[in-house]
Amino acid sequence: MKEQNIHQAYEIARERYAAVGVDTEKALRDLLDVHLSLHCWQADDVTGFESAGELTGGIQATGNYPGKARNIEELRADILKVKSLLGGTHRLNLHEIYGEFGGKKVDRNEVEPCHFEGWMQWAAQNGMKLDFNSTSFSHPLSGNLTLASPDPAIRSFWVDHTCRCRAIAEEMGRRQDDPCILNIWIHDGAKDFTVNRLKYRQIYMQSLAEILEKKYAHMKDCLEPKLFGIGLESYTVGSSDFYFAYCAKYGVIPTLDTGHYHPTENVYDKVSSLLLFSPELMLHVSRPVRWDSDHVTLMDDATLELMKEIVYADAVKRVHFGLDYFDGAINRIGAYVIGARSAQKSMLQALLSPVAKIRAYEDAGRGFESLALLEMAKTLPWNAVWDEFCVREGVPVGEEIIPVIEQYEKEVTSKR
Repeated sequence: MKEQNIHQAYEIARERYAAVGVDTEKALRDLLDVHLSLHCWQADDVTGFESAGELTGGIQATGNYPGKARNIEELRADILKVKSLLGGTHRLNLHEIYGEFGGKKVDRNEVEPCHFEGWMQWAAQNGMKLDFNSTSFSHPLSGNLTLASPDPAIRSFWVDHTCRCRAIAEEMGRRQDDPCILNIWIHDGAKDFTVNRLKYRQIYMQSLAEILEKKYAHMKDCLEPKLFGIGLESYTVGSSDFYFAYCAKYGVIPTLDTGHYHPTENVYDKVSSLLLFSPELMLHVSRPVRWDSDHVTLMDDATLELMKEIVYADAVKRVHFGLDYFDGAINRIGAYVIGARSAQKSMLQALLSPVAKIRAYEDAGRGFESLALLEMAKTLPWNAVWDEFCVREGVPVGEEIIPVIEQYEKEVTSKR
């Protein structure tokens, strides 16, 4: 696509948006200030480098498309390829199982910052900042219950693990001079009916009290609820109700994973409520399809409405934007890029919303005018602004990403 045509289309779009009170240049600047936290696990189906075992603990990746990253070097190469196809600057989100263990057995209650030294150096060299996650699944002690286990030895093991993850996140944040976001997600639950719902949550509360007791200056804690885990469909210890109440009481950041709710729930409607009680939110942007929560993010209604609600609440700087999907059924780099660019496009559309004018209509009780402008905004030429963004950032425009990713597959991933 010729740049001259893109610039011309942008100028027309710029005038059209100005007519409804939207400054497209400001929207482009604001988009550059939205830094996605790219999830490392898309490139290798959440395998990590601790062992070659199967995924367990309520989590599952599907697909066997050729070219999965098999080691840290391949994973890093894939991440850099994805990074080269995204405008703006972005972060990298690591799970604990992605440490550099040097071929040695390092159990999860023994992990230390030194096992992520290589990642910290690599991230600094490539202009990326790191976020982190504890890993309670796919381990001999995972079972159905980890931090909520009534077995003191199992519970203690996972408390130690999570405390060590917080210490690693603190070191990452200190080294990059920017807080590392530490996300805690556990699969704990029951496959069938249980009369011990309260008991398991009481145990988990005690675990969290021990984990969060130490205060750090360079990391922030998040708690991520889930609707259910595979094989744990009837009861989830870390449900939304539990976490939202806990986060509000103890000042922890709640994580909203858009794939962790019932398909008929509107996740965007939770944003304004949570922002009243939490200074910040963490997002894991994903796409649910029936029972599976982790399909590639698309520019669908759910993602668009989520981003718009954040803009409507004037909360862009209060939200951390992470991605969380793992599709091994198609080209993994393509899936990575589609999801990340879809999140960016959805945010750009939100930033281009004529919020001030719509709000003025609404405040004046002019419901017809407000609804009319909301509908009209859907057809404004946002795509011309997106293409301009891509040109300015030096990344492929539109379908131009396809041959680039196909070439990478031909030269790199197909040879694995």
